[in-house]
Amino acid sequence: MEREIKPALKKDGGDIELIDVDGNIVFVKLRGTCATCTASDVTLKHYVEKKLQELVTPELMVEEA
Repeated sequence: MEREIKPALKKDGGDIELIDVDGNIVFVKLRGTCATCTASDVTLKHYVEKKLQELVTPELMVEEA
């Protein structure tokens, strides 16, 4: 998350914080402009979740805490 996801979100003024991991569910908190963006659900599912599935395991799911 530190190398791949955070830098991409910071380019747009956003950020992400890892809150917890429970099995294959990753709980995160969006920060900065991502926290108030109307497309934050798209960011979570179509960018963060997909990227983590590519880098870690395809079974991962990302949820906002």
